[in-house]
Amino acid sequence: MKQTKKMQIILERMARIEKMERGKLCQMGTGHFNHQTWQDGGNKVRYVPADQAAFVKKAIDGYTLFTKLAEQYADEVVKQTRREQKKEFSASKKKK
Repeated sequence: MKQTKKMQIILERMARIEKMERGKLCQMGTGHFNHQTWQDGGNKVRYVPADQAAFVKKAIDGYTLFTKLAEQYADEVVKQTRREQKKEFSASKKKK
């Protein structure tokens, strides 16, 4: 399967994401945050000092963007697969 220009662009954008973290960040009072993730079948929580919250939030945003781009890439592969299927089976019908 040949990659389309759109597929290449999506992959390039995915590769530029430098920081990723799963989960969500919740403010707990005034001085700290909790970073919550689902891991090994359970909810894991870790303390994040306020001065590190922006860093973790940016990493979470990176993961969110990565998963969105992965979904877009999968959509493009599905479209291309369906085009190839249609092309292949319409050609085989013509041969009969």
